[in-house]
Amino acid sequence: MRSVEDMVRAPHGLRELSLSGKASRECADLLDTLHEQFATADDPGFLRRVTHYGSRLPAELLDAVGEMRYAESVAALVIRNGPVGGAGCPTPGHWRERDRDATLRQDFWLVLTASQLGEAIGWSSLQDGQIFNDVLPIRGHEDQQTGHGSDADLELHIEDCFSDERCDALALLCLRNHDKVPNTIVTGTDLDFSALDLDVLFSPRFLIRPDSEHLRRADGVREAAGPPRPLLFGSRESPYLRVDVPYTEALPGDARAREALDALSAQLARRATTVCLAEGDLLLIDNYRALHGRGTFQARYDGTDRWMRKVTVVRDLRRSRGFRDSSGDRVINPFREPSRRPAARH
Repeated sequence: MRSVEDMVRAPHGLRELSLSGKASRECADLLDTLHEQFATADDPGFLRRVTHYGSRLPAELLDAVGEMRYAESVAALVIRNGPVGGAGCPTPGHWRERDRDATLRQDFWLVLTASQLGEAIGWSSLQDGQIFNDVLPIRGHEDQQTGHGSDADLELHIEDCFSDERCDALALLCLRNHDKVPNTIVTGTDLDFSALDLDVLFSPRFLIRPDSEHLRRADGVREAAGPPRPLLFGSRESPYLRVDVPYTEALPGDARAREALDALSAQLARRATTVCLAEGDLLLIDNYRALHGRGTFQARYDGTDRWMRKVTVVRDLRRSRGFRDSSGDRVINPFREPSRRPAARH
């Protein structure tokens, strides 16, 4: 059996695990079982039992994911040689056009693995509140700083950074990447915090706006930035991060905060690394300890474009109860009226 030490140690806090042939076959058998018992991977009954089924995953995989969740020695993990391949259908031109059954087996693999890091959630403001989201180019969105852009680099960011209810981790499963478009990763373990203005970065002196993909209303009205936030929190020796480079700014007139943000952004850019996902590869990202982005590519809109499936997870589903319609609902509404919001957190 492979151990955690067998993981490829890449620079910048990124690790890679190539499943053994035996482990990959065990995962495939488990997916067969799930396919027989559940019609979809977002079936509420399956999501309630996903921890039970996850316990049947191979030890080499559980050990690697456990290093992320419990030891925090790994901030991003690529899992290769998994039990699924790429999409068996063309890349759709829009997420609303996706054939629901086209990625069923991939979806089971995605959420089964991601759920070892937490409970799967959706957002009412993203892709009709679906648990699974599609990351693919959309015509007319080429220059946007979202997963649907292509002409511009998707800059480094914490996922759903503007919200206190943001995920603890996210998972990206590659369905198609013929152009070898790289993902960008940088982790807190790579930063020289002694060169940063920690007193300022740990203080609520910054505004974080929702990205353009989060819409409050069907007419496209954007939500304003919330109250001032710190960009670092937790331990000063090994801080957690909360920054979305293109959507974060210092409070007006706060020159020192502006300088601190510029220094942090510059260091993030210098120390980032890239990883290229092939069909069937799975990327797990600790959303408190790693920022991610994407390189540019030329979208063709001919069914062969880059396509990822994404799911986000939280360790404590209860913390967002004030933003969900019921205790059993997994869809978070980040734009509820302030009177219904719980106390803010970092």
